[in-house]
Amino acid sequence: IIDLARYKTLTIEAAAFLWLCVDGLQTQPANIVISGGTSSGKTTLLNVLCSFIPANERVISIEDTSELNLPLRHWIRLEGRPPGLEGKGEITLDILTKNSLRMRPDRIIVGEVRHDEAFSLFTAMNTGHDGSMGTIHANTAAETLVRITSPPMSVPEVMLSGLNFVIVENLFHSATKGSFRRVTEVAEVLGVLEGKSRTQTVFAWDPVTDELQRMNVPIKYLERLAQLTGLSSSEIQVELKKREHFLQGLLDKNVHDMKTISELAQDFL
Repeated sequence: IIDLARYKTLTIEAAAFLWLCVDGLQTQPANIVISGGTSSGKTTLLNVLCSFIPANERVISIEDTSELNLPLRHWIRLEGRPPGLEGKGEITLDILTKNSLRMRPDRIIVGEVRHDEAFSLFTAMNTGHDGSMGTIHANTAAETLVRITSPPMSVPEVMLSGLNFVIVENLFHSATKGSFRRVTEVAEVLGVLEGKSRTQTVFAWDPVTDELQRMNVPIKYLERLAQLTGLSSSEIQVELKKREHFLQGLLDKNVHDMKTISELAQDFL
């Protein structure tokens, strides 16, 4: 996360907010989907966010090709398999996702959501596996919801109620800067149970200042955390500021090994 802040992929403020979302103040972690184009840095960001998962939680990752490398004790890696020469022996991500639900996970991480596994992942999000995450190919937060509810994923719209945030990341090419990656949007998913699913942008990238800026909108997820923890909204804002200060300290000291940051973050909590 410190490398991403140094490369200006996201800001320290956004990093502190996403850290809070991942651990959910030990009460209700957020379910997150990271979307973007090919080579936009989705899996890297997923890997970084997973490093903030509390050490006592059981995590199952499901991937086509092993790309995640999580600095966690209770991590089980499942990997899909293509069919053999006879056309048999295929193990799809959907089969793995269904089976992972029987392994008592606290969280399920799906490397890349493409087909039927989307339904199983959203079933998990709606059955108490809070803090589940995955990546998907889409260019905006609104497009992400359309992709999820359309074939071949075909997740019923009502199941989107389990999804809290969509993070959008993009790869840009510039004559002066060369290629660079930016988180362009962090959006909250709202209005699903009223039949009007929509996204509300919480952080948005400003190309003029080249910074991810916090929007002046209320965040329903933080209001829900306040209800569950008994903290006031101002106390949660103080907690966010403490985490921001902690991450800024790591940036100043040039600490950027993911395992070290994961351990320091656990100690901080």
